[in-house]
Amino acid sequence: MSSYQFWPAPAKLNLFLQITGQRDDGYHNLQTAFQFLDVTDRLRFVVRDDGKIVRKTDNEGVKPENDLVIKAAKALQQATGTGQGADIYLQKILPMGGGVGGGSSDAATSLVVLNYLWDTGLSVDALAEMGLGLGADVPVFIRGYAAFAQGVGEQLDEISPEESWFLVVQPEVNVSTAEIFSNSQLTRDCPAIRICDLQIGTTNEARIFDELGNVFEPIVAKQYPEIAEVIQYLRKYAKARLTGTGACVFATFESREEAEQVLGKLPDHWTAFVAKGLNRSPLQVMLAAEKSNE
Repeated sequence: MSSYQFWPAPAKLNLFLQITGQRDDGYHNLQTAFQFLDVTDRLRFVVRDDGKIVRKTDNEGVKPENDLVIKAAKALQQATGTGQGADIYLQKILPMGGGVGGGSSDAATSLVVLNYLWDTGLSVDALAEMGLGLGADVPVFIRGYAAFAQGVGEQLDEISPEESWFLVVQPEVNVSTAEIFSNSQLTRDCPAIRICDLQIGTTNEARIFDELGNVFEPIVAKQYPEIAEVIQYLRKYAKARLTGTGACVFATFESREEAEQVLGKLPDHWTAFVAKGLNRSPLQVMLAAEKSNE
């Protein structure tokens, strides 16, 4: 395999997001549905024999010691005792801090691909457990399937919701996740649901996602008028919702053409992209293809 091969780190959306309670350790119990997008960051790994992990591209002001990609590579080294290292190149396409999982996805791709390139042989379960130590969203990117998630996001059950088209808009604000989680007005007692309640694959699926909503949305919209403006604008054309704790907002469409029509109507100063929902991560698709060609 060429060392010039780029590997995808896809975006994700939270199709709904609710909190069912707060734990003694301060963390919140969540329920959400994750789905991937076909828009990705891209990473390239060149294996080294000297054990060094070298970041070859800047990551938008993120210091190397705080970079989840580097942390992931070093965690894998430590867990497996491998003497190998890597030069790591990152093409950053996904918005930082937008709620689409860019940093978590980059970390997951680093773990999955280096486990393959270094031939360290860790199972998906072991990689997911390692990924959880880097961030609550990392395991879903490692496992690579759309999922109903519970706990802090690590308890995953595979689902296959409709693979819709989305218009994703990134307002020019940075949402403080810690501040939103600590807000006294945040709903923390949503009734728990079961996976069967989602009625995946039925005509009720979209309605149920819509009814469940995102508990962070009213808090974020109130504190960040720019986000409220995007939500209100998109709802003139389709169902629109905050993903994660924001700042990105997505609207759902049946076709690419419909999504692109609305994209063309957006104010010029807004940053946005059209993407297709995917129930299987392109990272896992590519890894399976590489292994089949061995």
